[in-house]
Amino acid sequence: MNGKQVMVEYASPNTNKPLHLGHLRNIFLGWSVAEILKANGYHVIKTCIVNDRGIHICKSMLAWEMYADGATPESTGIKGDHFVGDYYVKFNEAYKREVADLVAAGVPQAEAEKETWTIKRTQQMLLDWEAGRPEVIELWKKMNGWVYEGFDTTYKNIGVGFDKIYYESDTYLLGKDIVKQGMDKKVFYQKDDSSIWIDLTADGLDEKIVQRSDGTSVYITQDIGLALQKYEQYKIEQSIYVIGNEQNYHMKVLKLICQKLGMPNADNIYHLSYGMVELTSGKMKSREGTVVDADDIVDEMISTSQQHTEELGKVKDFTDAELKDLYKTIGLGAMKFYLLRVDPKKTMVFNPAESIDFHGFTGPFVQYTYARIQSILRKEENAIRGEQTSEPLLDAEKEVMVVAEQYPSIIEQAAFEHNPSVIANYVFNVAKTFNSFYAAHSIANAESVEKKQLRLKISLLTANIIKSGMNLLGISVPERM
Repeated sequence: MNGKQVMVEYASPNTNKPLHLGHLRNIFLGWSVAEILKANGYHVIKTCIVNDRGIHICKSMLAWEMYADGATPESTGIKGDHFVGDYYVKFNEAYKREVADLVAAGVPQAEAEKETWTIKRTQQMLLDWEAGRPEVIELWKKMNGWVYEGFDTTYKNIGVGFDKIYYESDTYLLGKDIVKQGMDKKVFYQKDDSSIWIDLTADGLDEKIVQRSDGTSVYITQDIGLALQKYEQYKIEQSIYVIGNEQNYHMKVLKLICQKLGMPNADNIYHLSYGMVELTSGKMKSREGTVVDADDIVDEMISTSQQHTEELGKVKDFTDAELKDLYKTIGLGAMKFYLLRVDPKKTMVFNPAESIDFHGFTGPFVQYTYARIQSILRKEENAIRGEQTSEPLLDAEKEVMVVAEQYPSIIEQAAFEHNPSVIANYVFNVAKTFNSFYAAHSIANAESVEKKQLRLKISLLTANIIKSGMNLLGISVPERM
């Protein structure tokens, strides 16, 4: 154990909509990187910042007031995060209609977008929230509560979690004191309208506002404050942010400001930037309701897993409970493996049908190899003995052993690069190499007792590596399939 404290922040959802496919890549990346770091001896804190306040949250709240007629997730039977997300879509539909009506009446587009009743009412609702108006706070708490219940259900279903959750409603005022300190240090400067800025042009960036003219914080201000809070709470030696590559500039600015302020651990802010995930049908937009919800894609994967497994026809002796567990293990494993097998920096297209192919570069292929080995070992459970064998290795046997010996260095590489695809590619190679060995040489009918012993030990070693590597990706491996 090296004992170093590392924080990995991932997920970071908004409470105006359910988790979607893009969140899944983020979550699986963050969770896996944390587990890989743990395997290298780091003490890891898994964390999340929930964006639970702001204008976008007020949009869902206003739409619920306008259209819900008192409906709740309980009264409609709709999962809480989906329920609230539906009202976010309704808001944008109403807003678009208002803008269109104003434009038709001769108002310029840019002006129309600012003058609708819905947008003005939403802005007022945000001011009322910040002023602590009781009825607004009550509605905010109620709707956020629905979303949190929905998020928790999804997290549990996909097998992830957090050690610490931060909420923007608690952190949005953080950083204001730091702005004052930055003014004293001449890191920031004030413009004529009283807004406060930092000039990063000498660093190849731009000017950045850190406090509005009315004295309110902006998002970067909160991030500066939270970065300091994380360090003060946990004395972390690295702070990893799993955030999409559209925020590359924001993260450069955050790190640079923290460095100029002389904040502890500023040099160790690390942005794990990843590419967007798209479907074969193209990009997704949550405000238009075209995003694929995480729950829906998980259900689809489990259903597809069931279809493929039944087509293979090898599970006739499974109980209903065992089948249900198997379908989920394969479906989730297929999705996680497919999303993690690609280098995080690359944009990727998710193809559900391809991800569950039992013969391709997929999770189910690796899972099936593990289950096959377990079947071999069950049949020979009393045959493995502890003594060393002196039998010379055949080429196929040697290849499995050579690949197996790479595992410790592979875990180190994956941690150094913050890259789970290193593990995914490796366990696939392990499974593929074992299958080539198994096709070339019999275990049950080996040429000698010593050869049988050797091949059983190779099989056991392979199974242990596959299980360990897949666990680092958050993927379970079934004993039978």
